[in-house]
Amino acid sequence: MQIQLTGHHVDVTPSLRDYVNNKFEKLERHYEHVNDVHVVLTVEKLTQKAEATIQISRGNVFADAQAEDMYAAIDALVDKLDRQIKKHKEKNADYRSKVVPQQV
Repeated sequence: MQIQLTGHHVDVTPSLRDYVNNKFEKLERHYEHVNDVHVVLTVEKLTQKAEATIQISRGNVFADAQAEDMYAAIDALVDKLDRQIKKHKEKNADYRSKVVPQQV
């Protein structure tokens, strides 16, 4: 999994980069077909915003989160992405487990 981390009106410090990498490892444990991740960290007045687009097999997943603290925004973002990836994984499992009845 490759993570592209960019900052808009914020400097991406090594501690922020490490925090994002550690949080996104959690997503890779739940779904191993994560190809590419693009994370954008933004500061808008008093609001800290984190958004991410994840390329996975059979589609993309996007989420964003806002908080007063950047670390809290990243936590909320990862929680949202985790729920979406689990839902995507369940849909794929349901699709593959359906058996087509054979005609005799």
